[in-house]
Amino acid sequence: MPIAKEATIDPALEAQVFWYRYRREIAILLGLAVLGIVGVAGYRLYRDRREATAATLFSAAKTPAAYGDLINQYSDTAAAASAYLLLADAQRKDGKYAEANATLVKFLEKFPRHELATTARMAMAANLQAMGKEDEAFATYQQIASANVPAFNAPMALIEQVHILQEKGKTEDARRICETIMTQYRDSYAAVEASQLLRTLLKTAKPETRPAVAPPKPGAPVTATVPPTMKVLPAAPPAPNGAPSVAAKPSAAPATPLSAPSATP
Repeated sequence: MPIAKEATIDPALEAQVFWYRYRREIAILLGLAVLGIVGVAGYRLYRDRREATAATLFSAAKTPAAYGDLINQYSDTAAAASAYLLLADAQRKDGKYAEANATLVKFLEKFPRHELATTARMAMAANLQAMGKEDEAFATYQQIASANVPAFNAPMALIEQVHILQEKGKTEDARRICETIMTQYRDSYAAVEASQLLRTLLKTAKPETRPAVAPPKPGAPVTATVPPTMKVLPAAPPAPNGAPSVAAKPSAAPATPLSAPSATP
């Protein structure tokens, strides 16, 4: 009985068949891959040139107007982030605290994860203090101290809280914050400043006032108050009959005046 031979598949022939069947789809995929590589390379080249141009303009910018032009033209570059901060600083120096805070808000919206984001918030709180908005500044400092921020800004925000509380006369709250700084940030410069502030707070703390004692009314019996450090000795026992008391002193007889002798005629 004859045995059937197994059919062998030629790999080259199979590849040709596959290419012939899916040649259009393969060509489209290859074209898309090439376009993607070219697009990524072109975008990187465009970004590099844009960053270089912005950096050149930033190095030449010296005025608030130049910073504003740089921000308008290259708002998404690293140079623009620095221009935001310098523009806000120039506005603060001119006394334009509200405009400086508006610039810092735009900076935070554009670069929320920037390494100087918390520094920008510290500047906003300082501007609020300059405008007399102590409560808003205190709340901003609290947010900075409670958030996950670098170790430099958190203790400095606590120090600024101490200054505000000290101005408001809240010595006890300021003292607690100083102790917190010295405990949590003992190796920082803020701990040294907190210790100095704490000594100042202890020196200026008001002594405890005792209630005033009203004077006795006329005709009321006067009771002597004994200081707590003095002890009242018991009274001496009465002396036996016929014996003079130790505490009693003999009474002196009244002296009779000597009468002058009468003169005889």
